Amino acid sequence: MKKNLYRINRILLFAAMLAMLLYPMMAQAATVLEVGSRGDDVVKVQKRLIQYDYLDGTADGKFGADTLAAVKLFQRRNGLTVDGKVGPATAAALGVTLSGSSSASSSSSSSSRGGSSDLNLLARVVHGEARGEPYKGKVAVAAVVLNRVESSSFPNTIAGVVYQSGAFSAVKDGQINLTPDSESIRAAQDAMNGWDPTGGCLYYYNPNTATDSWIRTRTVKTVIGRHYFCV
Repeated sequence: MKKNLYRINRILLFAAMLAMLLYPMMAQAATVLEVGSRGDDVVKVQKRLIQYDYLDGTADGKFGADTLAAVKLFQRRNGLTVDGKVGPATAAALGVTLSGSSSASSSSSSSSRGGSSDLNLLARVVHGEARGEPYKGKVAVAAVVLNRVESSSFPNTIAGVVYQSGAFSAVKDGQINLTPDSESIRAAQDAMNGWDPTGGCLYYYNPNTATDSWIRTRTVKTVIGRHYFCV
């Protein structure tokens, strides 16, 4: 009887020690940022939100009301659960890696938009349509494509939007088939991660070269480089 109790006690002691060792790892793997959180992970999230024009100000590492509102808006626009918390899914969409969140990376977010083939096609659009434009302008062109995908007025895939008849001059003149450079790929990825410098625009044009009178009737929301972005 004493031997059995001794064995049971040893098993319980071992289980307790194992739980103590595993707990920090489990807690780290389930990192979730929310109101009240502080630290380097919050800074990384805030920097992305600022970069993507969802948050104003500086990255102070404090998850407050402004960061909460920015996270919710980002989640809403990217088809994520709108809970205002930054867990693995939202972190991946933002392109940041939280402490203990080894599976989250900027490349994983592309799967929510259709994978590497969509990224390549979007990068080719950027390269064909916005070569020579400032980097922000390249991201903006990619964002317009993604905004169309999310709009009920356009096809619901990147390929459908890109190859819609008459939609992009790069398709008509064959520049869509050029190999995109690294900056075009990065711009496409940034747009996929949620950066929309246009604020939701569905159209853009170069006023110096546009021949379509209809496009000039659209409401211009912002000008980036040589392109007017409008709704």
